Amino acid sequence: MGGNHGEGIPMYVLHYAPDNASLIVRLFCEEAGIAYRTELVDRSTGAQDSAGYRRLNPAGLIPALETPDGPIAETGAILLWLTDRHGLWPDPALTGPFLQWLFYLSNSAHADLRRLFYPEQYAPPGSMPAHHDMAAARMVTHFGLLDAAAMQHPALFTPQSALAPYAACLLRWSALYPRGGTGWFALERWPSLLALAQAMDARPGTARIALAEGLGDRPFFAPTYPKPPEGRAT
Repeated sequence: MGGNHGEGIPMYVLHYAPDNASLIVRLFCEEAGIAYRTELVDRSTGAQDSAGYRRLNPAGLIPALETPDGPIAETGAILLWLTDRHGLWPDPALTGPFLQWLFYLSNSAHADLRRLFYPEQYAPPGSMPAHHDMAAARMVTHFGLLDAAAMQHPALFTPQSALAPYAACLLRWSALYPRGGTGWFALERWPSLLALAQAMDARPGTARIALAEGLGDRPFFAPTYPKPPEGRAT
């Protein structure tokens, strides 16, 4: 079990595993000063498939957030709920772009990145190389569009916005996984996202979480494989 984080008495319980999608929510809460505590979902024992966890997230995916209003699953939904509950919306003129890129990160980029990580769930064995190349090409397109969005709307991609931790984590995982299959990824292709990764690395909240989850000193600009003090990433 993790300790208290954010400011004040924890309002929420974040069910997490190191270097999983819960990292996105954790980074956002740290930046926003939202009080929470963590509860490990031990993937080494298949805890994500336990009856208890499935009551929080029927899909058995990480994260789940316990709130006074009941549990919430799905990373994008959690970020949107927290943004609304804590009054963290951007300038009204940017609400539309904020929602557009939050849903794009969640529904398009993150979903396609999973195709790279878990190809056996999406393609028959004989088509794995072609599947990998197609999924990687889609990720290059996604990052190109996100880079342009960050250049057009820099206020939406600061570390305090829900979009920045989401984009930074997708960059991190693209650089690391699948092992031996990341040759397509080159952060320098996307200067706005490169700057975002550097900005996220410089945040005190990132340093605290990186220590707690064993993510190294520069988890987004120069990521290394996690060495968590508890649980496991995969």
